[in-house]
Amino acid sequence: MSTQEMETLTRETLQGWVPALASESEVRAALEQAFDYRGDVTLTLKNGERVVGFVFDRKPGKSLADSYVRVLPQDGQPRRDIAYAEIAGLEFSGRDTAAGKSWEAWVKKYMEKKAAGESNIGLHPDEE
Repeated sequence: MSTQEMETLTRETLQGWVPALASESEVRAALEQAFDYRGDVTLTLKNGERVVGFVFDRKPGKSLADSYVRVLPQDGQPRRDIAYAEIAGLEFSGRDTAAGKSWEAWVKKYMEKKAAGESNIGLHPDEE
C-alpha cells in the first residue's frame, strides 16, 4: 500500500490492518498512523519479540535508527521506547476507541450535562 493510500485510511478501516513496511517512508507513515490510532497495536520486532500496546508518542529522527515510537504495553510493563529500525511488523490489533465517534457530538453531550448541573461527568468519551 502506498503512503498516499495510507493517508486516506480512516479510523474505522485501520483495525486489523497490517501495513507493508518495505521502505523507510512506509515505516514512518505507518507509525504516524499508529500514533493517531486510539487502540492497541502489535509491533513485531526484528528479534522476534511481540509488543502489544498503545502508541502514545513518537520521536522522528534523521534515520530509522534514531527515530523512536513510545509504547504503553498492554501487559502493564513499563513504557518502552522502540527504535523504528527494530520494527519488522505492525498490526492495528486493538479496537480504536474513537472509531465512529464525533468529537463535536461528544462536546455537545458534555456541555448539555454540564448545563444541566451534573458534576460527576468525565473528561473522556464514553466507552461503547
